[in-house]
Amino acid sequence: MPKICFYFQVHQPSRIKKYRFFDIGKEHSYFDDSSDSNLNNRKILEKVAGKCYLPVNRLLLELLKKDPDFKISFSLSGVFMEQAERWMPELVKSFKELTDTGQVEILSETYYHSLSFLKSMPEFRRQIQMHKRKIKELFNIDPKVFRNTELIFNNMIGREIESLGYEGILGEGADRILGWRSPNYVYKPKGSKKIKMLLKNYRLSDDIAFRFSSQDWSEYPLTADKFAYWSSLNEGDVINLFMDYETFGEHQWESTGIFNFLKFLPDAIKKTGGNFATPSEVVETINDRGELDVADFVSWADTERDLSAWLSNPMQDDALSKLYELEGDVVALDDPEIMHTWRLLTTSDHFYYMCTKWFADGDVHKYFNPYDSPYEAFINFMNVLTDLRLRINHSKKVKHIKTEEINKELSELVNKHRKVVNNKEEFKVYA
Repeated sequence: MPKICFYFQVHQPSRIKKYRFFDIGKEHSYFDDSSDSNLNNRKILEKVAGKCYLPVNRLLLELLKKDPDFKISFSLSGVFMEQAERWMPELVKSFKELTDTGQVEILSETYYHSLSFLKSMPEFRRQIQMHKRKIKELFNIDPKVFRNTELIFNNMIGREIESLGYEGILGEGADRILGWRSPNYVYKPKGSKKIKMLLKNYRLSDDIAFRFSSQDWSEYPLTADKFAYWSSLNEGDVINLFMDYETFGEHQWESTGIFNFLKFLPDAIKKTGGNFATPSEVVETINDRGELDVADFVSWADTERDLSAWLSNPMQDDALSKLYELEGDVVALDDPEIMHTWRLLTTSDHFYYMCTKWFADGDVHKYFNPYDSPYEAFINFMNVLTDLRLRINHSKKVKHIKTEEINKELSELVNKHRKVVNNKEEFKVYA
């Protein structure tokens, strides 16, 4: 039976508060950290920690202590770690208890869970280095394997990550890149020399992450023994089970039986002859099965598994472009507070909220989404970006641009998208 490689993504964005056009130039606090809203960043963290992070960490700690062969891995975004340090230090401690077992690997990613690789390779590298330093500071770990935002990957990213010294990278086992091949083997990205690629087995992963509690599913209910049996039928070297950590307790509530499923899964896997490995152990012990050509971007988002969750409409394109137009001035200004604010705006979730292609994937896009519509998400983001741009341009180090000129530019941009959106029938659902 192939080895089982468990990987969990842990991330919570700094969501933007309701920021009106009339706040531009007056209010410079952008993030929803202290309001009475149920979508306040602190309240969301505390809610998810109570339902998922803390109880599942306790369960995993018991399993790890019980079985020294049980192993898992995490990627913790820098944004998540900042929130935990600020509001729930006991949460950081609970993850530290897991890593102290020596059976838990922490992976590398961009600090701000960003799409920086699409717009700025220098910023991509800077955020990776920031994340590495944070992981070293909190857990005394030097990551060897990289996981890009939302498992977004192509050959170019593979070569770049290899140049930074990483030994492995995670990716989505999308059918269109694998063809006849199986995700249960290790591959090497085309054009790379040594770096190995671990691909998510999305069928088995999604059985847990999405189908577990669906009573319409023909395989309901899913038990640990049934899942272990399915896994044992797979050929290959490694079954990569990649999913959001919030699967346990948040997406799939405790009442569904998901905690008991996780509790009994390690023993069930071992009874079928299986065992566990961390991503770095897979990289070190399993040979690759040749090159895999990933010319186009793939991700684990939505049914398309591409970039369309973040870049499928003109609003998303414009918002991302306008954001990165500020990068040069932000770097030149060298103001820590403005730099951190700008980087918080690079978090991919802001553009995810602007997506208009919700249909089959609608519930996923609504997860702690503070907006009533994608258009509202765009307006709010652009208002904030306009104020940040004014703050930068009003500094002495950057050429001054009049407030009226920026407001006019924003109004023209908003009106352009209002006309486009209002002409789309599907947008009436979200208006």
